Amino acid sequence: MYAKNAWKKYSQEQLNEVMAFNENYKKFISVGKTERACVKEAVKLAKEKGFKDIKEYKSLKPGDLVYATNKGKNVALFVIGDKPIEEGLRVLGAHIDSPRLDVKQNPLYESNGFALLDTHYYGGIKKYQWVTIPLAIHGVVCKKDGSSVDVVIGEDSNDPIVGISDLLIHLSGEQMQKTAAKVIEGEALDVTLGNMPLPEEEKDAVKANILKLLKEKYNFEEEDFLSAEFEIVPAGEARDYGLDRSMIAGYGHDDRVCAYTSLMAVLDTPKSPYTTCAILVDKEEVGSIGATGAQSKFFENVIAELVNLTTDYSELKVRHAMENTKMLSSDVSAGFDPLFAGVNDAKNSAYLGNGICFNKYTGARGKSGCNDAMPEYFAEIRKVMDENDINYQTAELGKVDQGGGGTIAYILGNYNMNVIDAGIAVLNMHAPMEIVSKADVYEAYCAYKAFINKL
Repeated sequence: MYAKNAWKKYSQEQLNEVMAFNENYKKFISVGKTERACVKEAVKLAKEKGFKDIKEYKSLKPGDLVYATNKGKNVALFVIGDKPIEEGLRVLGAHIDSPRLDVKQNPLYESNGFALLDTHYYGGIKKYQWVTIPLAIHGVVCKKDGSSVDVVIGEDSNDPIVGISDLLIHLSGEQMQKTAAKVIEGEALDVTLGNMPLPEEEKDAVKANILKLLKEKYNFEEEDFLSAEFEIVPAGEARDYGLDRSMIAGYGHDDRVCAYTSLMAVLDTPKSPYTTCAILVDKEEVGSIGATGAQSKFFENVIAELVNLTTDYSELKVRHAMENTKMLSSDVSAGFDPLFAGVNDAKNSAYLGNGICFNKYTGARGKSGCNDAMPEYFAEIRKVMDENDINYQTAELGKVDQGGGGTIAYILGNYNMNVIDAGIAVLNMHAPMEIVSKADVYEAYCAYKAFINKL
């Protein structure tokens, strides 16, 4: 059903199913606040469904359940179909990185009785949104002896939280004259860790006390910051939003809401004619570059492995597999906000509650950087959505001259496969607290299942 409110069609039984699915999503997004955590949770859920690491297979047959990981930050999951891999796959691709604050390599310092951490923001953020809110520390410490330690501080109710202070209103006359881009600058996003000195220390006693606490709990030395990866994220669980509990407020809906729905669509789908896949990647918020971004060779390499495990290998079969694949780039869209209606073209906007959103193209400044999907392909998808009673809508990312953005779609499009963006409308995108509709989450899950089963 095109551009209609999804809530109106649900029976009480269906409504219960919508709410139950979203409860599980809330658990996923509350745990998966980093890429590594998302991959661990995805693998855990996959194993519960019978998926096995691709390294455990010497050959593959239809119905086999397979996953592959890459450096702890990517995971690809497959249900092997009846048709040869070279005839293409049905792929759902999402990213699991979100805007945040990263801790610098030499971050810890003391200033005027406070121990603080230097950060460098990751992805597009409004910096002023990150001050005076509860923050948590997530990450991993990799030591020279080859061992590693996972760190999570600020999520348990007994944990302390950390945060970034702001100037009190009484003294902020000069600050309030600055533009929003300058009112809080990047080098001011330093996280407060403590204020209590170590009694026996004369110099940098507060910093010394923090290092003592890290040593006691994590066997962590200051030098270990060099090979640590700490992400500063909003503390706390995802919560129901609105008196009617119709929405979810949480950190990282962009793009973990599409990652979870894509993941569950594949995990919950038995063998299909074509091999089905959910691929979850890193680094989308900074250009999809590097060994764990969508531009890496990871996905192509895994497809080559599938070809090798299902038939006589040839490079041409790998190329055919990529070209014949049909994909949904599962990424969020900007939800229409009535408080900021002027930035949108109302008839080409995504509305919360109207179901999954298809963006034929994204990009900015004349569609720069976009993937512009083929109309023949979208016609096929429309047919599948209508035949399976899926609520869907279409949108652009704001008015033509207002701004824009991109996804991983164009990267997979470079293989000559058909790709279109398909995701969930989000309010407050890239803020520490984002908002999605529970109806849209469920409709996206149903849409993804229909796509990999029916197209």
